[in-house]
Amino acid sequence: MSKRITIKQIAQALHVSISTVSKALNDSYEISDETKKKIQEYAKLHKYKPNTLALSLQNKKTKTIGIIIPNILTYYFARVLRGIEKVATEKGYNIITCITNESYKKEVDTMQMLSNGTIDGFIACMSEETLKLQKFDHFHDILEEGTPIVLYDRTHQDINCDKVVTDTVKSAYKATRFLMKSGCKNIALVSVSEGLNVSEFSAKGYRKALKKYDFPINENLIIRQHDETNLKERIMKMLDTNKVDGIFTVDEISGAITIQALDAKKIKIPEEISIIGFTNGMISRYSTPPLTSVNRFAHTTGETAAARLIDKIEEKIEFEDIKTEIIKTKLVERESTKKLFIKF
Repeated sequence: MSKRITIKQIAQALHVSISTVSKALNDSYEISDETKKKIQEYAKLHKYKPNTLALSLQNKKTKTIGIIIPNILTYYFARVLRGIEKVATEKGYNIITCITNESYKKEVDTMQMLSNGTIDGFIACMSEETLKLQKFDHFHDILEEGTPIVLYDRTHQDINCDKVVTDTVKSAYKATRFLMKSGCKNIALVSVSEGLNVSEFSAKGYRKALKKYDFPINENLIIRQHDETNLKERIMKMLDTNKVDGIFTVDEISGAITIQALDAKKIKIPEEISIIGFTNGMISRYSTPPLTSVNRFAHTTGETAAARLIDKIEEKIEFEDIKTEIIKTKLVERESTKKLFIKF
């Protein structure tokens, strides 16, 4: 296999200076169109590719962003990644995507490896284990080195960096109020995201809505656990021992399993029980019936995080200028809820 051609070899072959070749390949106005065309065609013919490592050392920029995702199988994170990739490509940046699988150790090892001159900054969502352990030294160390970080979805107040989040409390409040307006009086909450921001803030919004409109808060109607283990059985037991006519599910897995439980008990949706989900992914859209859901606009979250980080990398924003961007949500009505008929 032949070695990759260099700028020096192009210059020697065409009897021009290395500087002229470099300027021509960068489409500089300082080089005549005729010379530029000749150099560019020769470079293309001989499959010239720039040495990105050398360029990064020269410019002190790699034009590469490290993306930390806790779980690629989750629709929300896949959509966030798509938004990041869109903005990064438009602005001439590459991305390196790393999946932690909710592991603290993998998160630490990955970020330490990439922060050694490989990337210009991070867009990260913390792993479930990191939040559980409350260990954030790896984020503090990277920020102290001058590498910018934008956290999305899962954040913590002890990490002083830019953040892009959903207004989960307000979204859960509105979702619960929607169920009230459709005539529901006994509203349950189901989540398999216990320990994460989305579960904590959703529960807060749910309770806030019930309290605001003088609805009883029945702890027997609240199911919060770390995963889906035995969730269907817990939901069915709750339905056997409590009166329920509305359910707010905090994540798509909860929504899907709730529908299974209601189907197993031959409970009609939404005639007997209405359901609202959170995230508005593929499961919500194609479940039976399709689930009324809170759309978190994951794509917008990714775009916003990428734009903010790149502005930091390119020093359009001061490193110390810290901002939290809040992405608004929208309730998408489908067949799992009844029409509104009560005014508050």
